[in-house]
Amino acid sequence: MARSFRPEPENELGRLFQEFRYTAYRLETLQRYDVPAERAGFARFLAGDTADERSIVGGWIERVVSRAVQAGKRMQRVHVVELPLTDYLRFEFAWGYRHSVRAGEDVRILPVAAGEWPEHLPRNLDYWLFDSCHLVRMHYRDDGSFAGAERIQDPVDIVQAGHLRDVALHSAVRFEEYASRETSPSQPR
Repeated sequence: MARSFRPEPENELGRLFQEFRYTAYRLETLQRYDVPAERAGFARFLAGDTADERSIVGGWIERVVSRAVQAGKRMQRVHVVELPLTDYLRFEFAWGYRHSVRAGEDVRILPVAAGEWPEHLPRNLDYWLFDSCHLVRMHYRDDGSFAGAERIQDPVDIVQAGHLRDVALHSAVRFEEYASRETSPSQPR
């Protein structure tokens, strides 16, 4: 049975992106996210259309990533991905991560074989950790749609999130290195 939570208002998460002082870290573990703003772009990607792909992440890059990096802040993420990559992950790599990395975000990939999982990282745990002291757990439904963000105040959970961050960063490879090993991560199958 799923644990219930009280979602934070969207502006609370937005405020954390504006106010963090040093680091913002994201752990992603889903193989598909259903983001309304990405649906049209995802359909275009599947159809082989690459025109204006940056428009999907342009606002995120300009409002968050570029501003943070220009202010000397660090933005990092690790995405645990099961191989072979889903169409959604190929889309995210080509139309999202590639542009975020160019803007200065440190994106890393932790690839695992289908049906396997790193024993040191929980499945289906997504979160943002700001300045190693503000933890926001991201909740998703089974179909990958966003159910809400939950601010976690328990110091034990916050320290654990920092530990998981360190383990994931150590185990993952930089996006650029991973993408260079893939034959064609930007195209659908």
